Amino acid sequence: MKRIGLLSDTHSFLDPTLLKHFEACDEVWHAGDIGNVAVANALEAFKPFRAVYGNIDGQPIRIRYPENQIFEVEGLKVLMTHIGGYPGRYTARVKGLLQKHRPGLYICGHSHILKVMPDPKLGLLHINPGACGKEGFHQIRTAVRFVIDNGVVGQLEVIELGKRGALTG
Repeated sequence: MKRIGLLSDTHSFLDPTLLKHFEACDEVWHAGDIGNVAVANALEAFKPFRAVYGNIDGQPIRIRYPENQIFEVEGLKVLMTHIGGYPGRYTARVKGLLQKHRPGLYICGHSHILKVMPDPKLGLLHINPGACGKEGFHQIRTAVRFVIDNGVVGQLEVIELGKRGALTG
């Protein structure tokens, strides 16, 4: 069993309360738009860390992290990218990746809209953790925590960090 903390769209802001929410997690995953190396360094120092770069990320982040991460955790194949859409509305690039790699879990960010939804057609679960930074149109900063056990996602929790302009939730 692995406990995962999932975030996206920090845009150079790491809420200190987020680390408290992720204390019991085994790994932290970031679905892009990290914003700066300081945020990446803090998360890497905190827990084992996986990330992809997003559209606002410059060369220092793009050199460290790929556009796509395809990996397996506890018997579950995962595809993580920043821009990709959601069930029924995938980008052509991501649709091709999903069909080729057949993950059970597909993660993206970018929209700043928290979504958790199954795709019965492709047999996967889609998670977008929303945005936990202060930049963008979202009203509430969010992240997600869940468990992967024997290839199954469970115990999924939404973490609300407060209003976009507020320092802590």
